[in-house]
Amino acid sequence: MELKDSEEIKKHLLETNDEYQRMARQHQEFDLQAKNEQDEVEEHRLKKLKLHLKDQMEGMVAQYRTQTA
Repeated sequence: MELKDSEEIKKHLLETNDEYQRMARQHQEFDLQAKNEQDEVEEHRLKKLKLHLKDQMEGMVAQYRTQTA
């Protein structure tokens, strides 16, 4: 199966890759915490953590894409 679309790759990684699943869950948890957090400094910290995880997840997508090309 050849996956080229980023959304397809993300879906595939969510179904098959434990590390990607862990990062996706943590990203979602940070999002919920940021929405519930009233302290702006903490909200900013959580947004930075979310961005870092998103970058890592996108890196995994890119790596998967090059490995399967």
